[in-house]
Amino acid sequence: MRRTGIVTAIVSALALFSGVQAVAADKDIGKIPSCQYCGMDREKFGSTRMIVEYANGTTIGTCSIHCAAVDLAQSFGKVIKSLKVADYRTGSLIDAEQAHWVIGADIPGVMAAKSRLAFADKAEAEAFRKDKGGEIGDFDAAITSTYCDMWSDTQAIRSR
Repeated sequence: MRRTGIVTAIVSALALFSGVQAVAADKDIGKIPSCQYCGMDREKFGSTRMIVEYANGTTIGTCSIHCAAVDLAQSFGKVIKSLKVADYRTGSLIDAEQAHWVIGADIPGVMAAKSRLAFADKAEAEAFRKDKGGEIGDFDAAITSTYCDMWSDTQAIRSR
């Protein structure tokens, strides 16, 4: 009986702590209100924002996978602790490497011609893809696509 009470207390404490971490993670916009590369409002682009956290304690907040890719390319010597991206539907931060990405849907991209949107739930990603087109991929496909389009996207940004 006593063992059950201790286990319940530990599980409850862990659940409370993880809830606090989730709330704290979603307060990233308050801590980093604008993209550190392009200056765009991360709240306005909250559905595509990213957080890159490095093992050395530095954290970068961006408006999109495009700007995150710029940082990752410039910081190749740093060890990545975590990559978070907003779930396109909810805006909650999720693990970018576990997300289901819709690449090239029929909506404008952020800092890019091609959209790249993350979903926590594969069924939601599939439903979105059926409605708006694009392809389902993992993080590797999304970041590779981002780097492949980087030159043309950068030229388009410069021309504006």
